[in-house]
Amino acid sequence: MTSSEEPSMRSASTDDIMRKSANYHPNIWGDFFQNYTCDDAALHSCAQEVEMMQEEVKKMLKEAKSEPLKQMNLVDSLQRLGLAYQFEQEIEEAIQELHNHDINAFIKTDDLYNTALYFRLLRQHGYNAPCDIFIKFKDEKVTFKSNLVGDIKGLLSLYEAAHLSLHGEDILDDSLSFATTCLTRSIENLSPPVSYLQRQVQHALEQPLQRGMPRLEARNYISFYQDMEGKNSSLEKLAKLDFNLVQALHRKELSDISKWWKHMDVSSSLPFVRDRLVECYFWVVGVYFEPRYSLARIFMTKVMILTSIIDDFYDVYGTFEELKLFADALERWDITAIDQLPEYMKVCYREVLNVYNEMEELMRNELGTPTSDGRSSSYHIQYAKEGIKQLVRAYLVEAKWLDKGYTPKVEEYMPNALISAGYYSLATTSFVGMGKMVPEEVFEWAMSKPHFVRASAIICRLMNDVVSHKFEQDRGHVASAVECYMKQYGLPEEEVESELNKQVEEAWKELNKGLLRPTAFPMPTLMIVVNLSRMIYVLYKHEDAYVHSNKKTKEHITSLFVHPIPIS
Repeated sequence: MTSSEEPSMRSASTDDIMRKSANYHPNIWGDFFQNYTCDDAALHSCAQEVEMMQEEVKKMLKEAKSEPLKQMNLVDSLQRLGLAYQFEQEIEEAIQELHNHDINAFIKTDDLYNTALYFRLLRQHGYNAPCDIFIKFKDEKVTFKSNLVGDIKGLLSLYEAAHLSLHGEDILDDSLSFATTCLTRSIENLSPPVSYLQRQVQHALEQPLQRGMPRLEARNYISFYQDMEGKNSSLEKLAKLDFNLVQALHRKELSDISKWWKHMDVSSSLPFVRDRLVECYFWVVGVYFEPRYSLARIFMTKVMILTSIIDDFYDVYGTFEELKLFADALERWDITAIDQLPEYMKVCYREVLNVYNEMEELMRNELGTPTSDGRSSSYHIQYAKEGIKQLVRAYLVEAKWLDKGYTPKVEEYMPNALISAGYYSLATTSFVGMGKMVPEEVFEWAMSKPHFVRASAIICRLMNDVVSHKFEQDRGHVASAVECYMKQYGLPEEEVESELNKQVEEAWKELNKGLLRPTAFPMPTLMIVVNLSRMIYVLYKHEDAYVHSNKKTKEHITSLFVHPIPIS
């Protein structure tokens, strides 16, 4: 931690209360995204070209039906280049056809690359491809055959496939270990020039596809794909044009939200909070980047940044008495309750009510008349309101523990901590702007904290706790899972962190299980929860890259929202 980020205590300017401060680094983007202008004529021309090329790709998919290997690799390229959302029906039909094929009829026994690709594509689309198709790559000693060590392309395919494992699939656990070891050795002594495949291996070892942010993975894969032998030039051009077209929409959304944020003047009125609007938008784009979810992105970004402010009230600045007042005001959900709040809380409380009420009106206009049972068609927002209320209740429990200097037992900590992690609330919130495609049953399901959503909350809570607890404890923070385990079981920190990381791995397997057909709800709904989990992996693998967003997160944001891809 740099000296500018060291925790400190400072006196509030309006009273004699000694308040904590985490000294978060300031907003690193300034007004950069506010003043966005675009060339409408150029974008229109780009959109027309994309539309024409889409027809060309549909023709490719149709022609590939008679060649399963070609079909499979074409689908994989479309997905990894970020184009799958344009061909959802065609890809679903192609995967169904692959599932109906006998794998032995079109994939050679020793073809590790295509065998693993077949397995991964089916699992990604909810088909429970059997993991025993990898037995043929082991010898009589049940170890992987030595001739696989040099098959880098095949090992990379195996590595990515193994991340779709379920509980008890030991062969996939072995596959992941074997592939990781071999791939790591293959790049240990690289020297320039480094091939696209070697760069791809380096990236995959740091960021597995199944746990990556879809939009960011597409941006990276385009850079690999353009150097590949045998690439499809039409796909490459379409991917670049589409990326730039969608980027322009994202920039427009970010500009609009930034103007809203500037109007709140948070840097002056709430200087102790994390000023991370752009980072929140980046997070939300990881949940859904597709143009059709524009309204959902804008609403969820506003909710996320307001939640971040509230989190800083409870973690950093507020006294316990003030925090109780805020929780009570939120329960009332009435603008008149603002009078009971200290001045610094008022701007946030007012904006929470405004954002949710404005979205409620938008949803009412979109969804139309009341349902058959007389309920308002804006039920979406009612569940979102209950989600943020539950979140703040959990924050208050933690504030009470901290106020009393209490370290709870693990069994007491985890149920509350899974709520305070925010992902139960955000999962519900993320469905709001998706409109009619999300029926009320989905909201009821999410609010019931099913195993699938709980797995996402576990990933969020434990990855956050492992990388953040030292920084947080230095400034005075409620005990994390790490401290709770250490105190209750008398274990050293390293052992506790290892155990928590194992629990995270088990949670990923639970997510994989929940994606298999028959699913609880349509795949787009479930992928929202998966994508939330992926963003935790991206942002919290090594450090809290939301708090410390001026390094790797800045690079990610720059690649997605600042620089278009050159088209030669």
